[in-house]
Order: sequence, then structure tokens, then C-alpha cells
Amino acid sequence: MSTQLRQPAEVLFAAELKALVATDDRPRPAGWALSPQAVCDYLMGGSLADGTEISPKYIGNRRLIETAVATLVTDRALLLLGVPGTAKSWLSEHLAAAIAGDSTRLVQCTAGTDEQQLRYSWNYAVLLAKGPSKDALVPTPLMRGMQDGSIVRLEELTRMGSDVQDTLITILSEKLLPIPELEMAVHAVRGFNVIATANTRDKGVNELSSALKRRFNVVVLPLPATIEEEAAIVTKRVGEIGTALQLPEVPRAEAEIARLVTIFRELREGATADGATKLKSPSGNLSTAEAISVMLGAWSEAGYFGSGAIDAHTLSANMVGAIVKDPMADRVVLDEYLETVVRKRKDWADLYAAVREVM
Repeated sequence: MSTQLRQPAEVLFAAELKALVATDDRPRPAGWALSPQAVCDYLMGGSLADGTEISPKYIGNRRLIETAVATLVTDRALLLLGVPGTAKSWLSEHLAAAIAGDSTRLVQCTAGTDEQQLRYSWNYAVLLAKGPSKDALVPTPLMRGMQDGSIVRLEELTRMGSDVQDTLITILSEKLLPIPELEMAVHAVRGFNVIATANTRDKGVNELSSALKRRFNVVVLPLPATIEEEAAIVTKRVGEIGTALQLPEVPRAEAEIARLVTIFRELREGATADGATKLKSPSGNLSTAEAISVMLGAWSEAGYFGSGAIDAHTLSANMVGAIVKDPMADRVVLDEYLETVVRKRKDWADLYAAVREVM
């Protein structure tokens, strides 16, 4: 078994991708490992003609996936937009894995990202010894993607400064990367494209220029439509991540996941599920991704310190940590929710007591 802490999608789901390649007889765009239809099948799941079961990687509207895949066939880049927890990065990774067979050509955008991290940099020892030359050039993931004709991922695009973002305009419109020091340019090979993600609720983001926006087709990923859909996503991802981390075996915890998802959705939306009670919302996002983290924490605690099963006791401390980001304001929000909602719900007495114990 691999000791790698986290394996990329193309390794984790290698058997499924291999089966799809073997059974996919539809036309494939240049540089693509699968046809667009097969890429959608990989993401949405289903059964192949040879009996292979493809697990769903994205639970939601297939039309959104079809739009995203169709965009990447064209010369336009794809921007996955949404609030935290809408599986933007997860979808980006799996799209790259299915299309190019490699999801690791990645640039994590931050406030400190500069042009060199997008375009290219130099090996200064070679540069001093030989001057500007191809040997001194250090290609970035973006340059390598252009040279090899593969998908490049840009995570949290709006975290970069606007001036650095605009470095992408020439690359996305002309499909070339000028290297004036060498009086040459890198031309993109067929199959090259960019998948970017952006968070609509992040504070301090940099707006994309209108010129750059025109180079992207935007697909907005919504939050799960129902409690059942969100609980299914949490259950699936917790099982996958917990198994990969080799956490101790514990019984399935659908009931606790359903309670957690219900709490997060009600606090996020500012009202109980039946609409009868208005609620204050905490400062945090309480996204699906946050729910997955809470359940993984509860699983670890249950396996190593608890009764061996995820229950209100192991869930409570992890849940409070996720909700109370602001020690003053969020504690008031949670306290009010406990008294007006949790305390009055049938069969939630254990959760009320457990949360009160750690608050």
C-alpha cells in the first residue's frame, strides 16, 4: 500500500479510467484520453457495458458537468465558481484526471503569487554561468501544460493580484507564452486548456478584469439542493477519505451525518428546515466541505478515544469548533440555536447535552 498521504484522482480511480478507455469508442478531441461523453460518465457514475461500476464523483446536475466538459473541448478556459464546499476543486481535479490523465499540473493562487509562478522562472546558477538560455529556463506547471497539451488547474484564481491575473490573457487568447529574453515563445499544443476555481464568499478577493473574464466560460456550482443530497455527498467523501487515512473501523453513521447536515443547513440558511423559526447565522460558511471535516474528526475521535462508534459525544466538540469561529458572536448564535431548536427536537437530547458539555 502506498505511503503517500493523498493520491491524485488518476491513481485512486485508475481502474475506472482504464475501463472507460477500453469501452469508449466515441470520438475523442485531440490530446484527450476519453471522449467528452465518457468524461461525463466518469464524473456522474454508472455501469459500463462490461459490467464495471463507475462511482459518482459529483452528485448534482449532469447538465452542469456537460457544460463544463463541452467548454474544455473549445478554446475557452473554464471557471468553476461557487461558495465554499461546492466541490470546485474536487471537480477540477477529476476533470483533469479524466481528460489529460494528470491532475497534478496545479498552481495554488495566493496573494503572494507573482508572474514568475505563472509564466516561467530562471535557474540563477545557470543564468549567471551561461546567460539567458533554454537550459536556465525553469518551466511552470502552466508552461508544461502548454508544451504537453494537457489540462492546467488554477486554484482560487481571485486570490491573486489583478495584475498577475492578467498575465493569463495572452496565454488564453493567443495560446502562446512569450519569452522575450530568448526571443521565442512557447505555443500551446492541442489538448491544452485551463480550469480555474474561484470562491464567491472569500474576503479580500481581487475582481477579474473584464478582459480576463471574456476568456473564461463560467459554470456556477450550487450548494446541494436537499438535505438528502448533501448527506449523501458527506457520507461518500467521509468514507473515501477515512479509508485512505486508514482510520479505525467504525459503524456507519448516517444518522449523525443527517443531524450534522441539518444543523449546518439551518444555520447557513438562517431558518429551520420547516421555515417555522428564523435563526441567526454564524460567521463561518458551514459548507459541505466543513461537514466532511467535522465527520472525519468525529470518526478519528470515536476510533481512538471514544466508544468505537460516532455519536453525539464525538460529534459535539468537532461541530462546535466548526461553528464557533468568532468566540463571542458565534457562541451566541450556537447558544440560541441549542435552546430554540435542538433542545425541543425529539431524540436530540443526547446532542444537546453533549454540545453543552463542551461549550
